[in-house]
Amino acid sequence: MKTLRTAFQMLLLLTVITGVVYPLLVTGLAQLFFPAQANGSLLYRNGKPVASVLLAQNMTKSSYFWPRPSAGNFDAMASGGSNYGQTSPALMQQWQTRIQYWQQASGNTKPVPAELIQASASGLDPQISVAAAYYQLNRVAQSRGWPEKRVAAMIEQQIDRSSWFAAGAPMINVMSLNLSLDQQDTLHASR
Repeated sequence: MKTLRTAFQMLLLLTVITGVVYPLLVTGLAQLFFPAQANGSLLYRNGKPVASVLLAQNMTKSSYFWPRPSAGNFDAMASGGSNYGQTSPALMQQWQTRIQYWQQASGNTKPVPAELIQASASGLDPQISVAAAYYQLNRVAQSRGWPEKRVAAMIEQQIDRSSWFAAGAPMINVMSLNLSLDQQDTLHASR
């Protein structure tokens, strides 16, 4: 009976420590030292959360930059790749369809950057390469009625060079870039 009581006391003690004390401690420290990250790295428009810098959204308006394709249709619950092998005829057809789509949507017959054709492993990657952003420049500028130089300057402002060593190249967060475009629209409309 003594062994059973000791086991129950240990279960209760460890449950309190690992189930209550530790999570509260970690949450408190995260809120204290990294509040933006602890709350989802949210992006705001007019004081309301509209996106996270950690997740891509399916942008389809021609006035926005579009992220990489998603095998899970940008659903975090269906995160993952297509699991097609590199020699799969279905994958080759999918890539051909995407190449045609990008060239048609952008009015650009230059080679499409690879990450705009190939879905990301998670299906939720929020970054694109600088080349992928410039590939979309003409479409976004025309749709917004802006000079290409203005959109190019905004692309340059959004380049994240801090992850160069980890990612292999400077990247651009699509959601941040699109929100900065909207903020520029708001600034010019209010003048």
